[in-house]
Amino acid sequence: MIDRIKNNVFTLTGLLLGMIAGFLYWKYIGCSTGTCPLTSSWKIMLVYGGLVGGLLGNMIQDIIKKNKIKNAN
Repeated sequence: MIDRIKNNVFTLTGLLLGMIAGFLYWKYIGCSTGTCPLTSSWKIMLVYGGLVGGLLGNMIQDIIKKNKIKNAN
């Protein structure tokens, strides 16, 4: 379990930061009328922000791994 977490630090960090960003977006910018499908609910924005943050974190993690392999050769 610890090895899995260590191997996915950037993905998990991106997920957490994305969830925080999604909540803050809903809180301060979100739709006030309730008619916007994504920004009207904090739960949806939490999931959406986590998804985007996790994907970005995973992309950064892959780039770093590729650079480490490239520099090792």
